[in-house]
Amino acid sequence: MKRTFTLFAAVLFTAVISAQLPGKISYQAVIRNASDQLVVNQEVGLRVSILQNSIDGTVIYQEIYNPHPETNNNGLLTIEIGAGVPLTGIFSEVDWSDGPYFIKTEIDPSGGTTYTITGTSQLLSVPYAFHSRSSEILTGEITESQITDLQEYLTEETDPLFTAWDKSEGIVITESQISDLQQYLTEETDPSVPAGAQTGEMQYWNGTAWVTVAPGSAGQVLTFINGVPTWAAPGVNDVENPITGKIWMDRNLGASRVAGSSTDAAAYGDLYQWGRASDGHEIRTSGTTTTLSDSDTPGHGDFILVPEVGPLDWRLPQNDDLWQGVSGVNNPCPDGYRLPTEAEWTAERQSWSSNNAAGAFASPLKLTVAGNRNLLTGSLDEVGSSVDYWSSTVAGEFSRGMFISGSNAGMRSSRRAFGYPVRCIKD
Repeated sequence: MKRTFTLFAAVLFTAVISAQLPGKISYQAVIRNASDQLVVNQEVGLRVSILQNSIDGTVIYQEIYNPHPETNNNGLLTIEIGAGVPLTGIFSEVDWSDGPYFIKTEIDPSGGTTYTITGTSQLLSVPYAFHSRSSEILTGEITESQITDLQEYLTEETDPLFTAWDKSEGIVITESQISDLQQYLTEETDPSVPAGAQTGEMQYWNGTAWVTVAPGSAGQVLTFINGVPTWAAPGVNDVENPITGKIWMDRNLGASRVAGSSTDAAAYGDLYQWGRASDGHEIRTSGTTTTLSDSDTPGHGDFILVPEVGPLDWRLPQNDDLWQGVSGVNNPCPDGYRLPTEAEWTAERQSWSSNNAAGAFASPLKLTVAGNRNLLTGSLDEVGSSVDYWSSTVAGEFSRGMFISGSNAGMRSSRRAFGYPVRCIKD
């Protein structure tokens, strides 16, 4: 059975109607169902009729809406009468001077055409904005007397006259004017540069944040590697393995000299977390933090400690694309150099006279047992007894490195948050 509700009582419509030229009427209503509950965020079926003379008068215009209009979070429905699909009459041809007129709305809350909610309200003064449009059309002749009357209201515009300022008399500023001016003055704030933690630190801008460059060691020089200021040893040279034909740097990154022995501390160099750039974390005495990085550039020079769960990587989520080739993201090697692959390390190891620390030092690379930095505590471990050298090769959530000890050497997978030395190979 179709149920009809009065507009402001049972249905609880709240309608706001305003004329919008040209040719439409804005209409809003709050929709409630038969249980007096708001119909929210739902398409509703709607038919609108304009009745002439009375609440039950003649339908001179009627339209429906396709697609169906939708209520908002508060059950408010907003439409423009005159923008729907006409069923009866032409909206633009309604003679608004021949009223009164009434708007009848029929609503199906389920979005169909079974209209169970009906409301009718009288249009009062608003539609006469449409009727007033007839004043836009001038009919008949304009007489000479009408022109004369109109000219009485037209006056020549006179621009204001600005008197020149006599600078010899000066200018007076009152105390109240100064007080008013102070309301518009704000203190200038200069960009903040992080405070240093130790003597010799420097800051550089990486495009998004200030990054700390830790102090270098005695004899090192500051150079740019992939656009990043980096401390390096002066006079770094190439060394070639005549068996493999590969050309390498003659020392570890961060080392101040070519190794004089397998345990030459000056030749140990820095300890990098896999995939990180030379941002200061690689310094053996750098500070530590337990905050994992969510980007390739942490924005600081701290060694990142990891919890004993998860992939044990300094970056979360992991990024397997770091350190891949000369142009790889975060490549710490000088221009023209890169991290060696697992296959290149294996070929190098197989050319040694013995598969251990002695054979590694006797090779053209003069590799040292530089130890590592613990990913859980940041402590230096195995210094002078063993070492892992990073490669660019990834293996699942691990990365591959070459292990060297006094009795053995070979490739193995390691957690990426460990700090290992880097030896660069020429591309």
